[in-house]
Order: sequence, then structure tokens, then C-alpha cells
Amino acid sequence: MRPHDEASLRAHLDACPMGNTLSKQREGFIARAGVQTSTGTWTKIGGIDTLRVGAASAPALVWFHGGGYVLGSPDTHRVMAAYLASRGVQVLLPAYPCAPECTWPAPLNAALAVLDDLDSSVALGGDSAGGHLALNAALARPGRARALALISPNTDRTGSCLTRDREGDAMNDGATDAALWAMVAPELGDDDPQASPHLADLRGLPPLHVEAVGTEILLDDTLILTRAAAAAGVQVSAHIAPGLMHMHALWPDALPQGAEALDRIARHVHAASP
Repeated sequence: MRPHDEASLRAHLDACPMGNTLSKQREGFIARAGVQTSTGTWTKIGGIDTLRVGAASAPALVWFHGGGYVLGSPDTHRVMAAYLASRGVQVLLPAYPCAPECTWPAPLNAALAVLDDLDSSVALGGDSAGGHLALNAALARPGRARALALISPNTDRTGSCLTRDREGDAMNDGATDAALWAMVAPELGDDDPQASPHLADLRGLPPLHVEAVGTEILLDDTLILTRAAAAAGVQVSAHIAPGLMHMHALWPDALPQGAEALDRIARHVHAASP
């Protein structure tokens, strides 16, 4: 069974420890994401296995799953994708290569292969590390995305964020986040714009919508990015929900705030559709 409200979700997360080995962490993330719907079909786009959820005639949103580039997969995001599909969005979830088996820039190369194989009117989005990947893909292919939607994007490695040492985020902590990133891009400097994309030239990004929650460790990542994008002349909207936890939109069936975040993302995609 899936959690049905915030209290049962928090109990579920507490009952699914992440473990101290890579295999246990991957198992723990799958368990935390919970039972998923079987909705969707697999296809190849740009040579990358991609889960397609929703009507082919609906506006397309390429969504990169979160999990620190190490955990998770399209399968852990099926419920979230099914909710977006119910709001008239076709969601494409690429199975991009993850670390430590593949390191940066392999995820970005896969994302660009998908984007290059699609119509230029596609929207891009992602949660956490997936938001970082979507942002990098949009920057690498200016003009190819018509909209950008991010949930708690991981966008700063320079130490500028003041919320990374917080305790109490049920889905993330600073030490784990840093340990996962060390597996992903050991050769990339923290001030490289691909590591910390708020330092990139953000001019020319498509309309950007960002979701986050007030208690998560990546709150400052979101705030720093939205400030930098707005200063660069990007059309920006953001919503910060109080309380909750990182990646809250994985459970739209348990958290009304998660469903509302996905509703706003769906509207953002539709607003940018031809």
C-alpha cells in the first residue's frame, strides 16, 4: 500500500532506512518511493531507453528523475508521471546513466541525445539531481526547450547555500548529498557552471518554474537559482511550500501540496505549448 497522508508518509519513510552500502541505498530509495503504477510504455529516444506516460498527442515534458545521479530510475517516478499525465501532459522519463557506473558528463550526454531527437517545442523538467540535469541540458541547447520546470533542483556546490547543514529533512541530508556528488563528478570543480549552474550564463533560458519546500536542505539552491535567473532576464515563477520534505511531489496521492506542485507544473507546460 502507498501512504495516504503526511503522517503515514513520514512513518513509511522512517520504516525504509537507506543503509550504508550502495546496493542498500538503492533498495532504500525504491522502497521510499513506494509501490508504483504500471502506467507507461518503454521506447527509445536518441538511443536512450525512455518511459512514456500519457497521451502521445499531449504536450511533451522530458522529466529527469532525482536520486543524486546515483539512486532512482524512471520506475520510481511512475506515480508522479501518471499524475502529470492525468493533467494532460505527456511525460518522457529517460533512463540516463547513473554513477558510479557512469560519471559526468554521461548523464548530460544522454539528456542531450534525447533532446536532440525530439521536436524543439519540448518542455524540460526534473526533481533534485534531475532538475540539475534538466537545467544543464537547457543551457547546452539554447532555444530547444520551450519551458523549464524544476522541483528542488540541486544547483550549487560552492558553499553559498545556507540550508545544506539543516537537520530534519526526511529525504535528504548534506553529508549524503555530498557523498553522492563525489561519485558523480570527481573531476568537476565546484565553481564549474556545470556543477553549480546558477553561475552559468542563464540568459536565453525558457520560462522557468521552480517548486521547493521550506524545510529541505536544498531550499537555498532554489532561491539562489531563481534570483540569478530573474537577474538574467528569465521569466521566473516559484512556489515554496511550508514544511514537508525534499522530493515531496513523488507522493501526490498522499500530499495535497505535492499534487498542487504538479498541477502548477502542468499549467506551466500547457502555457508554453504552441
